[in-house]
Amino acid sequence: MSDGNLIQLKIITPERVFFEGEVTMVEFNTTEGEIGVLKGHIPLTVIIDPGILTITTTEGPRNAALHAGFAEILPDKVTILAELVEWPSEIDERRAQAAKDRAEVRLSHIKPETDVDRATIALKKAICRLEVLK
Repeated sequence: MSDGNLIQLKIITPERVFFEGEVTMVEFNTTEGEIGVLKGHIPLTVIIDPGILTITTTEGPRNAALHAGFAEILPDKVTILAELVEWPSEIDERRAQAAKDRAEVRLSHIKPETDVDRATIALKKAICRLEVLK
């Protein structure tokens, strides 16, 4: 691809700048569904839903677990402000599986004190972590 098809991507978490550089495409989940962003995309601000983040550079795609946040999309730049983003090498598979199991138990045995929204988000995050490890 020529340099004319590259867009700037910056992903920031409270702890670090997770990624900064030129990409050919970035894909992630929003509360409205999956989105793929190429150069020239219409300006948009979206809320991120837990899922797999795919960053495609001229060297190929890389996946990460993206948990929550906001994204500002401009025709030549995407900025993601994320609660947490993890490369596969940063994920503890046993912890992710245990979190998934706990969330599934909570959701299958709902009690009056069960925070269903929190358990649902925990399940989405755990599934996201496990999926990115595949």
